[in-house]
Amino acid sequence: MCTVVIRIPEPGATAEPIRLLAVRDEDPARPWNPLGPWWPQLPDVVGVQDRLAGGAWLAARPGRLAVLLNRAGGPDLPAAQIASRGGIVLDAVNGATPRGELRTLGFNLVEVDGEGASIVSWDGQELRRERLSPGTHMIAHTDADDPATPRIAAWHAAFEAAPTDGDASGWWDPWLTVLAQSAELSPEDDRAIIRDNRPHGYPTQSLLACVASVSAQTTDVRYAELRHAGEWSPLSFEPPRG
Repeated sequence: MCTVVIRIPEPGATAEPIRLLAVRDEDPARPWNPLGPWWPQLPDVVGVQDRLAGGAWLAARPGRLAVLLNRAGGPDLPAAQIASRGGIVLDAVNGATPRGELRTLGFNLVEVDGEGASIVSWDGQELRRERLSPGTHMIAHTDADDPATPRIAAWHAAFEAAPTDGDASGWWDPWLTVLAQSAELSPEDDRAIIRDNRPHGYPTQSLLACVASVSAQTTDVRYAELRHAGEWSPLSFEPPRG
């Protein structure tokens, strides 16, 4: 139940990058490595690594970024034949987008290539790809900008109204203001972005966030952790380790 906010500039905008905020919900007991260069075979890639599967929740390289959000659904296969989603982000950030019949559980994959962004959605039956139009979008566990998703209905307009034209060291501050406002809700509220999903039957809680600016040749991505799982605290974004 992660959340992504992404702003895509109008074509022809002078040197204006794509802006992205991603909030990760995961089981706090599942170990991860913070944003860094964890894959020796991919020396120009940094990401948030899942230690168990070895893949990435979010990964970036110059001019590209990818981040994965879980989505309901899965193929009609025995559990032992369900494949891990762990390598999808690393493949995507290196230009290998998902294709064909997949054996993984459902997902929304946000792919940013510097010129725009797409969402690849898999519900276990159908693989769809949508190129996002210029503007501000929110993605969670259903379709982009889905008004039936309470957190999107509650906060999309606020993110859309918040400017992100600041300098490289703080353009994300207006979006963090919206995120802090959203955290005035209980983390169990369906409208919340900083979440505690345990009352809904899932072990996941909001743990961390990344912000990124992506242009045709460069990607500036930064990382911050919440002090306590599922509880809002001010975020101080830092560049990748290493």
